[in-house]
Amino acid sequence: MTTHDAAFLNRLFDVIEQDVAPKTQAGVGHGNKLFGAAILRKSDLSVVIAETNNELENPLWHGEMHALKRFYELPKADKPDTKDCYFVSTHEPCSLCLSAITWSGFDNFYYLFSHEDSRDSFAIPHDLKILKEVFTLDPGGYNAENAYWKSYALRKLAHTLPQADAAQLEARFAALSALYEKMSDTYQSSKDENNIPLN
Repeated sequence: MTTHDAAFLNRLFDVIEQDVAPKTQAGVGHGNKLFGAAILRKSDLSVVIAETNNELENPLWHGEMHALKRFYELPKADKPDTKDCYFVSTHEPCSLCLSAITWSGFDNFYYLFSHEDSRDSFAIPHDLKILKEVFTLDPGGYNAENAYWKSYALRKLAHTLPQADAAQLEARFAALSALYEKMSDTYQSSKDENNIPLN
């Protein structure tokens, strides 16, 4: 069973900040969206793969999808079983990515920003629109815990910790939010020039 203590959550924040965000900054600079993901070994929380959105190459290469693509391109010896991994996403996965995580056999995923954050803070409403238009689901309408996996919002987990730990993680969330807002501004200012179907 996972212990969602401060050390564990700080490690996931580290991965987003140090492994995913730099790739995302580069990707956004080329015109991609600001979504990214990483796959970690459960045994020692080491990073197996960290990736970012690459929709300029293929509109299916969302951050999570691109991470999965790169994961399955690894040599067999370097690729742990998905049941032995944590899946970490910067943003709550869309319906495409939820399905891919499921089909890949992960029993979990963790995310920093919610679907509502994607819509309201980052001006990318497609996750919630597709859930509503295709699946007739309201925000939060999918099963966050089901027969396949459990999902966890990092910020909510942080709020369950003792006050000092929660405050420290909230400060980290604020710093990452500021970083991602800058990346969002870059993306929004250039998105009309790229060829991504759902900007």
